[in-house]
Amino acid sequence: MLETLRHHKTLASTIPDNGDVNPYAVVVAPVSAGVIEKDDVLVDNFNNISNLQGTGTTIVRYRPSTREVKLFGQVPQNLKECPGGVGLTTAMTMLKSGWVIVGSTPSKDGTTATKGDGCMLVFDANGRHVATWAGPTINGPWGNMATVDKGDKAILFISMAGFGVQGPKVLDAEGKYPVTVRQATVLRLEISIPEGKPPVLDSQTVVGDGFAQRADMDNFLFGPTGLALGPDDTLYVTDGLDNEITAIANASTRTDSAHKGRLVTKDGLLGWPLAMVMTSAGHLIVANGKNGQAVEIDPVSGKQIYAHWLDSNQAQSPPGNGDLFGIALTPDGKGLYYVEDDVNALVLGTP
Repeated sequence: MLETLRHHKTLASTIPDNGDVNPYAVVVAPVSAGVIEKDDVLVDNFNNISNLQGTGTTIVRYRPSTREVKLFGQVPQNLKECPGGVGLTTAMTMLKSGWVIVGSTPSKDGTTATKGDGCMLVFDANGRHVATWAGPTINGPWGNMATVDKGDKAILFISMAGFGVQGPKVLDAEGKYPVTVRQATVLRLEISIPEGKPPVLDSQTVVGDGFAQRADMDNFLFGPTGLALGPDDTLYVTDGLDNEITAIANASTRTDSAHKGRLVTKDGLLGWPLAMVMTSAGHLIVANGKNGQAVEIDPVSGKQIYAHWLDSNQAQSPPGNGDLFGIALTPDGKGLYYVEDDVNALVLGTP
């Protein structure tokens, strides 16, 4: 798929009126509901107007048919139901029933030194915050969600990258980098959606654990970010620090943790792999954090097929370093929506 992309068009700024920056999640609406039309693109922000990470509180909506951008949802910075406050992450999905669910990994000062455990926030289709999920299994909901949506029931897979993360000034034995811990998890949430009422959290199961994570001054934290579910119920996970993609079998039904799972591919074209999607052909597309490339992978063979520049901004080294995060397939499956953090914009790549 990546080899076919020829055109890259900046669609819109993702900065709302309150000045939030650093767009993270990209979600394409599967249905029309409330103020959302099918195929609208939802983008959330991780930073506030002062560019402090873990303090963004807004979700914006881009409408491809009219090119308009509007604020969809916003919550208070110090939402008391969410431990530590609000900083919206790449963990966002919209269900067929119209509910929007997004993760918060908050900070008081823009670093992990003041990181809160965070929570999952539920919005209705008109952008009203209606429920908050928190608890001992939820700590730093971070990566893009993989979702199995059956209408009245759904399964959400979310990486939790906050457990045990230290502040950025707590360094490893060599005194070079913040200390790495291996406590990040992949959590499966099973929810039911009563008619006309917000989703209810039925069960929580840790299906993966032991992923690498650490604080970072420029990127807040590194942890497992990309989640994509294959048709055979294999969940693929990107681990940026270990620069690899692993696979968790029987993800929807297993009752125990596969730990990191089976190694699919490592290093090569990967450079801090972040958000990830699966194409209709069964290939994985993953955005690199260390450069502005996306990489296409055959998960069956583990072969890295192709790398394609989404953001070649020469102002960073390597080009595009730190610019990419969330990605999503266009409804026809032929293109990619992605965000460029350096210019706070939503971009479309098409053949």
